[in-house]
Amino acid sequence: MPDDRIRSDEPEPRRERPDDGDRPRRPRDDDFDDEPRPRRRRYDDEGDATGGLIPYKNGKALAAYYCGVFALIPCLGLALGPIALVFGFMGLKYAKEHPRAGGKGHAIAGIVLGSLVLLGHLGVIFVFAIAAATH
Repeated sequence: MPDDRIRSDEPEPRRERPDDGDRPRRPRDDDFDDEPRPRRRRYDDEGDATGGLIPYKNGKALAAYYCGVFALIPCLGLALGPIALVFGFMGLKYAKEHPRAGGKGHAIAGIVLGSLVLLGHLGVIFVFAIAAATH
């Protein structure tokens, strides 16, 4: 019983094509070399691959967002929380000056995450300080 998955080393025999004498020929790409090609449309705003979700024109807002997210890692939070706050306010200012740049949501998320992480770390430091003072 032959196995369909195994291919032989011999090349497959060529099949003869029927005579195309009466059928019209399909146009090929090189048939249109003399005609000018239409210009391609360029998209400046939402034409990127992300659909406009990532504010690549507002790097400060994007940096605030990433710093705020990575500030959730316990050891990095004390350093990245304030950085997220600063970049968040800079990103909001840039978004107000350049409305087409976008990134307000990312900047606000960076501000919120940075402030929450910073307040959490300061609260833990405060609790440790009180515990050390009372003991």
